[in-house]
Amino acid sequence: MKIDINRINELARKQKTQGLTDEEKEEQRILRGNYIAAVRANLRSQLDNIDILEADGSVTHLSDIEKKEGAKS
Repeated sequence: MKIDINRINELARKQKTQGLTDEEKEEQRILRGNYIAAVRANLRSQLDNIDILEADGSVTHLSDIEKKEGAKS
């Protein structure tokens, strides 16, 4: 998934000044969707690498907590 921030910004500027064609609106929607998906994947990756130091000195991985809570639901 290639994210072209420059193109997203270019379309945003054009939208403010001239307006966008239907094709450009669709391109903008797709580019923004790809960008949001990449940000979410990056955040998920960072959260999966977080460890919590418990009061008793043990270490719990944040991803393990999510798995336990998901199994309860």
